[in-house]
Amino acid sequence: MSIRWSLVIPVKTLVAAKTRLAAATGPHRTRLAVAVACDTVSAALSCPLVARVVVVTADPAAAGPLAALGADVVHDPDRGLNTALRTGAAHAVRLAPDAPVGALQADLPALRPAELAAVLAAAAEHDQAFVPDALDVGTTFYGVRPGVPFTPRFGGESRAKHLAGGAKELDLPGIDSVRRDVDTPGDLRAAVALGLGRHTAAVVADLRLSPASPDGETGPG
Repeated sequence: MSIRWSLVIPVKTLVAAKTRLAAATGPHRTRLAVAVACDTVSAALSCPLVARVVVVTADPAAAGPLAALGADVVHDPDRGLNTALRTGAAHAVRLAPDAPVGALQADLPALRPAELAAVLAAAAEHDQAFVPDALDVGTTFYGVRPGVPFTPRFGGESRAKHLAGGAKELDLPGIDSVRRDVDTPGDLRAAVALGLGRHTAAVVADLRLSPASPDGETGPG
C-alpha cells in the first residue's frame, strides 16, 4: 500500500495576500487569493497519496471555504511562514504520527493531483526533500519522512536554504504544475497556460490580462 501524506498549506491573511497582483486584479485580488488557495487545496485532496490537508490561516474569510472543501483548518499564530508550517505539521503529527509530512505553498492554481503524486512518491525515498519553484529560487514543496525533524526554510532564496539544510532537491520531469506558484501577473499567465483549477479560472474570466511581452515580462491589462 502506498504511503499517504499529511500536507500543510499556509494561507496568508487576505489583506496581505498577492499584493504584487494588485495592479492586474484590482478589486478581485482577495477573491483571486481565495480561489487560488481553493484550487491548491482541492488538487491536494484529490491526490491519491494525500491522506489529509491541514490549512494554517488566521483569516476566517479563507478558513471557511477551505474547511468546506475538506481541509483541517488550524489557527496561524502569526509569527512568520515557517512557524505557521511547523504549527500545522505538529497538528498533522498528532493526527497521524506515522505519516510523512509535507509543506505545500498555497498559490498553485494549476496544480495537478497526478503531478503532486509523482513528487510525493519521490519525496518518500528521502529523509527530507523539496521542489524548487519555476524560477529555481524559491520552494513550492518541502517534506520529511515520519520521525524526521520538520525544518522548513521558506522565504527568500529558499531553494539554497533547503539545499544547505541537507534536503534532497527533486528534479523530476513533468511536474510543472507543482512548481508554478503565482506571485505576479506573469506567473498568473504561465499558470493559465498550464490550465487553471475551476475556482481560479472563474476569477480570471473576470480579469483582462494583457499578453506576455517577448522578453517574458508582463503588465496589467
